Amino acid sequence: MPYEAPKVTVEVDGRRMKLSSLEKVMYPRAGTTKAQVIDYYARIAPVILPHLRDRAVTRIRFPHGVGDMQFFEKNIPSGTPPWIRRAGRDPVFPFIDDLAGLTFFANLNSLELHVPQWRFDGDGRDAVPLGPDRLVIDLDPGPGTGLHECARVALIVRERLGGIGLDTVPVTSGSKGLQLYAVLPGTHTSDQIRDTVQQLAQELTKQHPDLIVWKMAKELRPGKIFLDWSQNVAAKTTVCPYSLRGRDRPTVAAPRSWDEIEAGASGDEDLVQLTADEVLDRVARDGDLAAGITGR
Repeated sequence: MPYEAPKVTVEVDGRRMKLSSLEKVMYPRAGTTKAQVIDYYARIAPVILPHLRDRAVTRIRFPHGVGDMQFFEKNIPSGTPPWIRRAGRDPVFPFIDDLAGLTFFANLNSLELHVPQWRFDGDGRDAVPLGPDRLVIDLDPGPGTGLHECARVALIVRERLGGIGLDTVPVTSGSKGLQLYAVLPGTHTSDQIRDTVQQLAQELTKQHPDLIVWKMAKELRPGKIFLDWSQNVAAKTTVCPYSLRGRDRPTVAAPRSWDEIEAGASGDEDLVQLTADEVLDRVARDGDLAAGITGR
């Protein structure tokens, strides 16, 4: 007979659900189990949920853990309980509103949670997408570069956006690079924001040709930081702050202080991607460093 993993029935915020395969190793090199992944999302819930609120959540699922097959899922999966709010028609996106929803999707091996820069107004089939309430610039290091160079570019972008009244929040991606967010009033379209950020990337490439590139061609990236403006397209999503990443270690898209970025840019400190345990410790000490970009 085939092996059937044991299931545990739990109640989370008044919602009953079955959790399965809690002993499954999701990060083989680190030995992190599915139970530990669910525990991380339960403990980080107070700060990640505001970043997910009313946004269409797409997931990267790892059925057998990191290093095996993975797939990107937009539609709400079959078997999703009716208490999970949803929006849209094709695809139908889930919302993750609370700890119960976060636990449900973590149990489906959804290590990575990605969201767009806009929110829905309402829910169901008639939910209306609003204008983007923030912009994001993804700093992607090319071969021969890393977080040190990303930090240098982040300071350049911060100064430029600050000049037009936009405060930025840095987030190390949990993968290779770094993202910068800035809050918007929600009065412009995604296309307008995309065009504005693309123009900014072009201008900064002209000013810093040895450090920055705005074109996507991979052959142009060695030794430079790609300013990815395309994350502002309405159909695109970016990993949510505090989401786990499907990498060798359980790293996290972690909001950082500008003091850390400045130290990383100068070389005074080694700027590194943070793990789940490190992020939980920081949140317990400092709270949500990215609280300003949770939206209206």
